Amino acid sequence: MLSDTPPPTRTAASTDLELPRPGRLVLSAVMSLAESFGLPVAAYLGAAAVTGRAGGMIAATAVIWLTAGIRKVATRTVPALLVISALVFTLQAILVIATGSELFFLLQFPLANLALSVLFARTAPTQRPLVAQLAAEVVALRQPTARQPGLDRFFRQATWLWAGIFAASTVGMGILLATESAGAFLLFTTAVTIGGVAAGTVASALWFRRSMRRFGFRVRFAQS
Repeated sequence: MLSDTPPPTRTAASTDLELPRPGRLVLSAVMSLAESFGLPVAAYLGAAAVTGRAGGMIAATAVIWLTAGIRKVATRTVPALLVISALVFTLQAILVIATGSELFFLLQFPLANLALSVLFARTAPTQRPLVAQLAAEVVALRQPTARQPGLDRFFRQATWLWAGIFAASTVGMGILLATESAGAFLLFTTAVTIGGVAAGTVASALWFRRSMRRFGFRVRFAQS
């Protein structure tokens, strides 16, 4: 006997992706970046001016782990970006303190990018790709309750993209380290890092917009 109950329909709201209002979105992103990079960099610059590189790295690493500990106690969770920052600063601090040489001080930059590439690649094929976690934490993107294959596919592919960006940065920095002076290496490394992150961010945003249209998702701002 056939039921008269119509099959459930997918409402537009069920496939909406929600962002906080623009002001809150910017505030969320700024606060996330400030606690993950701003605080440890400020600690490094302040301590390095007094005690040198090793002291600066110790201060930066201590600040980032202290921030993670406060986060854990206050919210019972530690954001993925904060974990990434803590791991990178710890790796860099170990290299600088253990060797004390300028070569290993410079080597920390390509090794940090290599670690990031491995981290992104490791999460890409899983159910929790790193880009999805960062989107939820940094810009407070709220995803549909039910799993969406198209959305999951985008986040996995975008995570592979960032793994590739950091891998390419590692290779580029390795070449610069072997061919350039220390001053030129630091200058070019800064340019490569900023350029790579900027290009990856723009590419990810455009890819996200195109993917959401193709899969029928709508991105909207929260009303409250």
